[in-house]
Amino acid sequence: MKLGLENRVALVGGSSAGLGRAVAEALVAEGCDVLLCARSPEALEVAQKEIATGTDRRVEAVAADLATQEGCQAVLDAAFAAFGRVDILVTNTGGPPAGSFDAHGHEAWRHATALLLESVLHLVRGVLPGMKERQWGRILTITSIAVKQPADGLILSNSLRAGVTGFARTLANEVAADGITVNNLMPGYTRTERLQDLEAHLSADRGVTPEAVRAGWEAAIPAGRLGEPEELAALAAFLASDKASYITAQSIAVDGGWIRSLL
Repeated sequence: MKLGLENRVALVGGSSAGLGRAVAEALVAEGCDVLLCARSPEALEVAQKEIATGTDRRVEAVAADLATQEGCQAVLDAAFAAFGRVDILVTNTGGPPAGSFDAHGHEAWRHATALLLESVLHLVRGVLPGMKERQWGRILTITSIAVKQPADGLILSNSLRAGVTGFARTLANEVAADGITVNNLMPGYTRTERLQDLEAHLSADRGVTPEAVRAGWEAAIPAGRLGEPEELAALAAFLASDKASYITAQSIAVDGGWIRSLL
């Protein structure tokens, strides 16, 4: 299937590794020019070089902290300076620390809010006027299956990603008539550095081996395995395309069947 993404411009958050990088790679493979962003200049430089290898598409990069308004603005400025517009926005950041309610003070909640929710608001506010003017746009948020079935020990992530989901669902109705779709991608247990960190945290908290933690996840997933970043990225590329122009206001799980609810 040809998705018709040639010459579209995408801004992908948290794209030096993990899910964000996989999404950026998928969009470049479909013909998009892409702006990468992440906090680590070194990791970003490596990702930029590797993603740009073997393609004639432009792959630009800017190091910035999306937990700050200044960082979000720097990313937007870099995108408009490089490409003049953003057609596809994929919001994604690293996750906040694991832990229970008692483990986190007010500052942890403030930072998680800035990282997970306010970053989305800043980036959407920056790209939405141009999307409305062109009567075409795609906004994808990468959240988590935890917004539908909260995961133990992730109270910060569960709470703030649910807020992102509510925002995106409401925004979708506001901009649908402007040719803009807004969808949430809910990854399940997927092989990323973030999952390795969670595995280590739960291993220490429960007094079991990391292998035991992983085996427990796999046993709870009907598919019997962890997901791969490329599997979520394939869905992201489709939702970013014209083929998905009638799909909006949805939260779609990529979880091997882990969520047990009907809807």
